[in-house]
Amino acid sequence: MSISNALKTSVSGLKANSVAISGISENIANANTVGYRRSFSHMISTAATNGTQEGGVLSVVASKQTDMSRLGGLISTESETDLAISGGGFLVVSETPNATSVDNYLLTRAGSFLPDEDGNFVNAAGYYLAGFQYDENGDPMPVDRSSYSSLSTVSIGSARMTADATTEISLGGNLPSQSTGLATPGSAFTSSSQYNTALGAIERVRFSLQPTSQLNTWNVTLSDNDGVALGSFTLEFNDSGALSGSPKEYSNVTNFGTGGASFALDVTTGNATVVLDNGTTPQQINISFGGVDSFDGVTQFAGDYNLDFSRDGSSTGELIRAEFDDSGVMYGVFDNGLRRALFEVPLSVVDDANGLQERRGNAYQMTMSSGSFQLLSPSGGNVGILNSGALEASNVDIAQEMTEMIKVQRSFSTNASVVTAADEMLEETTRLKR
Repeated sequence: MSISNALKTSVSGLKANSVAISGISENIANANTVGYRRSFSHMISTAATNGTQEGGVLSVVASKQTDMSRLGGLISTESETDLAISGGGFLVVSETPNATSVDNYLLTRAGSFLPDEDGNFVNAAGYYLAGFQYDENGDPMPVDRSSYSSLSTVSIGSARMTADATTEISLGGNLPSQSTGLATPGSAFTSSSQYNTALGAIERVRFSLQPTSQLNTWNVTLSDNDGVALGSFTLEFNDSGALSGSPKEYSNVTNFGTGGASFALDVTTGNATVVLDNGTTPQQINISFGGVDSFDGVTQFAGDYNLDFSRDGSSTGELIRAEFDDSGVMYGVFDNGLRRALFEVPLSVVDDANGLQERRGNAYQMTMSSGSFQLLSPSGGNVGILNSGALEASNVDIAQEMTEMIKVQRSFSTNASVVTAADEMLEETTRLKR
């Protein structure tokens, strides 16, 4: 190799190490940047020849890459809308809300999201979180997980709950067997269950359960919100065997309803049908007491009276807060006490994360090198789980960067020394002519 070639090789070393130190500088500067992925440089030798090894110039270039595989640690925060991924995958974001162009969608692990003035979730870099929207009942809709077409911006701007009329009430709990069979039975046990009208108003169905002088037998009366009786029936319980404590027989069903109100009971299933005259179209509610020879409703054992109710329906509700579970589902918590699924936040899993192209704000764009992607529900393993109230730290290790910096600095200095030595040799060669 000639002195001239030595100069060229050393200059390539200076350039390559300049690129490497630039990457180290970026890493150290972003050591506290949420979701940042450190970059590093591979030194690659190159050779330009004229047919013989001696005639070529062996030099070096730096190939800059990003360390996508190493995960950053999780940092707990006080914001429930901060999201961190434990495991693989990326959050999908867009540069504008509800983007229609696929070029507007990017991938990131920087999950510092907050709702903007329109309720759209946007992170510190200005990217909008994308997800699959649920329907008004909180049920998932059909989606295409191999494209961005089903995505929309995660938002709480229009999240509210309309009134939903009650259609089902189920009874459970225990009636005290010792209260029956007395010559002079005690007073009736009374309870009530609230229900929602079609307009969301809260009213009550009232229950009176009167123990009788016959063992294990009760007279049950149902009344409307104003205390007007709707109907009654007799309920007898099994007193022995494997079915003891379960309903044995429903009988003496009587309808007291007038006008548009009525009462009916299926004596086999224990399902009552109550019609309430509370609107232009009367409201019908199915009330389940439990099937004959079944323990799925009201039972009778020795002990305390304890009747409980479950029902559907709701009043109107305004959103109080949003919360995420580790499977990526965002729920809205409303002031009427209900909770409803609003969005699923999927994780994008790509064939080769190292093939992604870096963009501003810790975001990455799909390329031919990164291959295809799937939008999968967070589940763990190859597809991570979502942690609410946390952020992923940078994967930069300061100690490692300082070590690399020393190595690069030494290499740069040595290459500079070679340039100086080659220059002195050229100068000495020039003096030979004198």
